[in-house]
Amino acid sequence: MGRRFEELDWQDTPIGEVSLRRRLDPALGADVYEVKLGDEFLMSSAFTVAEEELARLGLAAVTGSELDVLVGGLGLGCTAQAALADERVRSLEVVEALGAVIDWHRRELLPLGHELNADPRVRFEHRDFFAWAAEPPQRRYHAILLDIDHSPTNVLDAGHADFYRPSGLRLLAEHLERGGVFALWSDDPPAEEFIAALSEVFGTVRAHVVDFDNPYGGPRGSNTVYVAHD
Repeated sequence: MGRRFEELDWQDTPIGEVSLRRRLDPALGADVYEVKLGDEFLMSSAFTVAEEELARLGLAAVTGSELDVLVGGLGLGCTAQAALADERVRSLEVVEALGAVIDWHRRELLPLGHELNADPRVRFEHRDFFAWAAEPPQRRYHAILLDIDHSPTNVLDAGHADFYRPSGLRLLAEHLERGGVFALWSDDPPAEEFIAALSEVFGTVRAHVVDFDNPYGGPRGSNTVYVAHD
């Protein structure tokens, strides 16, 4: 365990100042890693169940083997790690807009950095996922797993909003192999409007509610994982 509190790094980015901190949490008896954008908490290693389920539920809907997977949003690396646990995955490309986050993993300031760096299937790409999704595909993937915005309606940047409409989702679908799966994490309950948008593009859409315990003794939490495919 580390010191009670330590700011490991902070960097200016196009969307504001991001910081990585580690604190010893007495309730958990363990170090907790947190990422903040200014004063806003983006992620915490105390709550990772739904990020892991994003990979498991998404890949469970994919048939076949020798899978090429793309993860949008690196974060603490939990979705990427969970995807790599599927032995069918032959390549994992992680698209992350914040160079600072990639840097933290490459410098192994985060617990999963060493594991991701050591796996030859992994490649980090520093670029904006939403700009990438709008471009003509250079290659296609069996699964695209996305965890960037808080939800389809609570976005980190107003420019992301168009992606969650049918027109943006159609462009995203062009990056999938036939029968490929798109899965999305959301902090909000299932939204009928977004389910309808997905249904305009994909033949099968499911919204999974992922419940998880609150380690601090409060009410159980829940997130949503949308899974869509033809």
